[in-house]
Amino acid sequence: MQHILIVEDDSGIAKNLNILLTNEGYSTETAFSQKSALKLIENNRFDLILLDITLPDGNGFAVCTAVKRSSDTPVIFLTAMDDEVNTVTGLDLGGDDYITKPFRPLELLSRIKSVLRRCNKIEKIFEIEGLKIDMVRGTVHKNDAELFLSALEYRLLLVFVNNQGVVLSREKLLNEIWDIAGEFVNDNTLTVYIKRLRDKIGEDVIKTVRGLGYRL
Repeated sequence: MQHILIVEDDSGIAKNLNILLTNEGYSTETAFSQKSALKLIENNRFDLILLDITLPDGNGFAVCTAVKRSSDTPVIFLTAMDDEVNTVTGLDLGGDDYITKPFRPLELLSRIKSVLRRCNKIEKIFEIEGLKIDMVRGTVHKNDAELFLSALEYRLLLVFVNNQGVVLSREKLLNEIWDIAGEFVNDNTLTVYIKRLRDKIGEDVIKTVRGLGYRL
């Protein structure tokens, strides 16, 4: 499970970020000030830091500088400061992305996954139940035989892989596939693709959780 530090002085935004990220299978910790953020960073290992710029006892730029001085932990600035000077400053200090508030949850999650992949914080090869998914080459093997998935089948499989152990509702899957594929996917189409994917990778890999959805 990947560990994310949220550095945010607004308790409401911090709470919503915690809910969003834990629902996606991440573990989180929150710092509401520069001092508490630096203490947590010193005593813990994080896979990614979401960092506000305006903090009550300092600023996110100082936190980013401290992080990059001692580690390769990726930093995403998440701030209301949307002017060019602050954006350039954040990126020049080593920030891996810069997102302005208000943010769109699905876009934020997509950017987090992109940064984690880019910084090699996500496993490149995933294995389960005889399946081997190489996320660099985009290949899937079952018992050493290559499976040939359609683009949408592969995208659906990646949604499950990125949410291992998490129950995904049909609505969640529809939103994720639509967001990734950039095309309309309705409920009936989802049913068809889940069946096709199960036929190829095995019925027991994706389990139905009655009344709730599906789980890898």
